[in-house]
Amino acid sequence: MKRSRLARLTPSIARLDLRTAPSAPKRADVELLTPEHRAWRAKVIAGAGGRCEWIGNGMRCEKSTASGDRLFADHIKERADGGALYDPYNGQCLCSSHHVLKTNAERAKRLSAC
Repeated sequence: MKRSRLARLTPSIARLDLRTAPSAPKRADVELLTPEHRAWRAKVIAGAGGRCEWIGNGMRCEKSTASGDRLFADHIKERADGGALYDPYNGQCLCSSHHVLKTNAERAKRLSAC
């Protein structure tokens, strides 16, 4: 049985293995690179005593700048939801794992509302 001519043609488009394709570099929003934001961030983290403010199971997270953990000044009401950019009352200090949890939950809420 002869194979048809079409079966022998190779595709003209190469396959792209997405597992090895590099992702685009992450870029911070312009307003997060200002001296005003750096001052707001320092105020929020200092106000929390340099410690994560996440409460889980009735206990406050123990991650802190003193133990070398990376902390984030997080907007309680997200900027995308109209939260004030430099209001110290709209800020909380979170460790990286709790910051990701909170941010993803807020994004999910925003997307489900659409």
